[in-house]
Amino acid sequence: MSKIMFFSTNGSPERVDFRQAILMGQAPDRGLYMPEEFPALSPEEILRLKELSYPEIAHQVVRPYLGNLIPDATLRAILADAYNYEVPLERVFDGKYVMRLDRGPTCSFKDFAARLMGRLIQYFLSREGKNIVILTATSGDTGSAVAHAFFGLDNVQVVVLFPRSEVTDRQRRQMTTLGGNVHPLAVEGKFDDCQALVKQAFADPELGHMNLSSANSINIGRLLPQAVYYFYAYSRLANRDGDKSEGKAGGMVEGEEGGLEEMVISVPSGNFGDLMGGLIAMKMGLPVRKFIAATNENDEFPRFMKTGVYDPIRPSRNCLSNAMNVGHPSNLARLFSLYGGRMDEVGVVHRMPDLEAMKQDIFAVSVSDEETRQTIKDTYHDHGVILEPHGAVGFAGLLRYLWDVEDWSPCVSLETADPAKFPEEIIRTIGVNPPLPRAMADLDRMEEHFAEIDNSYQDLLDYLKRRFG
Repeated sequence: MSKIMFFSTNGSPERVDFRQAILMGQAPDRGLYMPEEFPALSPEEILRLKELSYPEIAHQVVRPYLGNLIPDATLRAILADAYNYEVPLERVFDGKYVMRLDRGPTCSFKDFAARLMGRLIQYFLSREGKNIVILTATSGDTGSAVAHAFFGLDNVQVVVLFPRSEVTDRQRRQMTTLGGNVHPLAVEGKFDDCQALVKQAFADPELGHMNLSSANSINIGRLLPQAVYYFYAYSRLANRDGDKSEGKAGGMVEGEEGGLEEMVISVPSGNFGDLMGGLIAMKMGLPVRKFIAATNENDEFPRFMKTGVYDPIRPSRNCLSNAMNVGHPSNLARLFSLYGGRMDEVGVVHRMPDLEAMKQDIFAVSVSDEETRQTIKDTYHDHGVILEPHGAVGFAGLLRYLWDVEDWSPCVSLETADPAKFPEEIIRTIGVNPPLPRAMADLDRMEEHFAEIDNSYQDLLDYLKRRFG
């Protein structure tokens, strides 16, 4: 099997394989790694996915990027262990579905990427006898998913930076009640500040001896697993005869000209890693009519799509969908690269992407907090479906597309976290206390441990030196 190599979005001529890319996290020139090619699944292979389990579909999608780095039997065992939970597709109305990505151990879509990434990193490190320090920033759910994925591993220490006042109590407790090799760090700032501190640490030669790596979506090891559930959704919408809408018929069937019928997918978008996973799936052959990039009031990307001018929001706006409070999404560098452009790590556009091609693939929309609440309310009262704020942004974006552009089926909107992570808002909006998943049942009684720093790189540097030498 030929080996796919990865390049930096900042233009360095160096190429690395998947093992190097996942362990390094960020390229030395501060760019993000992208694959030089996207191995495509044939229409016949995509049709056969309906016969496969989630781990088997993950094998089809992820395997080509690894080449011969991991024996096939070992990879299959890793995937089966990582994905041992359900991935429900809940019908809302007609051919419109919510894919619930909240059934993993931390009740967040971040489990899909973090669990596989953690196991792959552990495999590579154990083979080489190395230790690393995972340094990551979180706006809500990444931290807990990463913390749980790496918890208890002897060769990995995990430092999670989170904005002190912009995560919910339950999001915070999922990070701060583990202890051991997990070191949560509360920052007096916003997610963008946390992310900037992490990027600065990666570029600091003074920390080279610590073998820093990232578990944010800046790490390509986070993105490739996220491409999988788009293929899974497509496979599970096959031939659902009862899901016809007044628009195009739903179901995975051959189109009029022999191609596969296309799907509309709405993605709640903060740091844009999830959308990048979907675009990777599309490059691999997934039949998508349109991706909806649904942001909250941090609308820098929808404005760019309208004007062609990129203007980050600094500081980011604090919205109900707190994990999406990102004023400059890191993964826009990858998005621009995918369409022939180049953006550096601070958001400066060095080469414009093909904006018309982006508009062909992506419908970008910003959703206000008021519309988010109304979507939660309407979806529950009209259809009996409980959405949390991030999923509500995605579903509101889908409804906007269906209203403004065209009706279509099948449609999938991603629900990225369990509503129980946001009980106060759900109770306030619809008067229902969402059921507490077993994975979160004991959080409120557990003791928390975390350190605090100011929004200062010197504070982070001093902390890392004290903790890891």
